[in-house]
Amino acid sequence: MNKFKPHVLVLPEDDADRQIAVGFGVEIGGLRQFRVLRRADGWRAVLDLFRSVYIAEMDRYPKSIMILLIDFDEDPDRRRQAEAVIPAHLRDRVFVLGAWSNPEKLGVGLKEKLGEELAKNCRDGTSKTWDHDLLKHNGAEVERLRQFVRPILF
Repeated sequence: MNKFKPHVLVLPEDDADRQIAVGFGVEIGGLRQFRVLRRADGWRAVLDLFRSVYIAEMDRYPKSIMILLIDFDEDPDRRRQAEAVIPAHLRDRVFVLGAWSNPEKLGVGLKEKLGEELAKNCRDGTSKTWDHDLLKHNGAEVERLRQFVRPILF
């Protein structure tokens, strides 16, 4: 990945979130501008890792976009807690997405397939999969993200 060109990094909370992100990458053809990072093992770990490593990385590479992929664990305050660690100068390039409870509740089957469907929705500008009861809380964030990632990934 050329870090000086526009690119998207996904920092997943756990393996289920990582599988969804990998499926998204498969659907977009494994583009070099898209990278799924190692799982952080917990939503707080995602925030700690973002704060300790990726804020400096994003400052160094101003064309990077970061997706913090966390489980909301049915906590209505989770998005606010996550957004609180994002510095003001990076808010336009950092996005917080995830399942309302946890990805396992989205159904049995391959999480990669779910990621593929989410990528198709982003590419096509539709919301069929994003409108799932456990994902629809991401609506405004997905719309905000689309304007940034479509030119890079699709």
